[in-house]
Amino acid sequence: MAKLSTEELIEQFKDLTLIELNEFVKAFEETFEVTAAAPVAAAAPAAAGGAAAAEEAEEKTEFDVILEAAGDKKIQVIKEVRALTSLGLKEAKDLVDGAPKPVLEGATKEAADKAKAALEGAGATVTVK
Repeated sequence: MAKLSTEELIEQFKDLTLIELNEFVKAFEETFEVTAAAPVAAAAPAAAGGAAAAEEAEEKTEFDVILEAAGDKKIQVIKEVRALTSLGLKEAKDLVDGAPKPVLEGATKEAADKAKAALEGAGATVTVK
């Protein structure tokens, strides 16, 4: 099996959606028992205390989209969940049936807002944290 160069790997990652890339990172972390988070970011709030925590709240870059309830149009909500994630029909249905559940985790503000709008458009109750 030929090894991919760094450039070839990056080209492959450019083709992935944000959700697919997030799933890859989780799988990578589990496989190699590592964390992709920068250790400096975790040490900064602990060292600076409350001021850093308040600053971090203002500059939040990762958001979780939580499905609170499917509403009357459950099938439409399942379709939106499938469109937003790479879940199959059964997994998406299980997620919707098990609400409240996270649909997206660690998403950008823009992606979280789009997901919230799409799910609410389908009749779901959604919160972004």
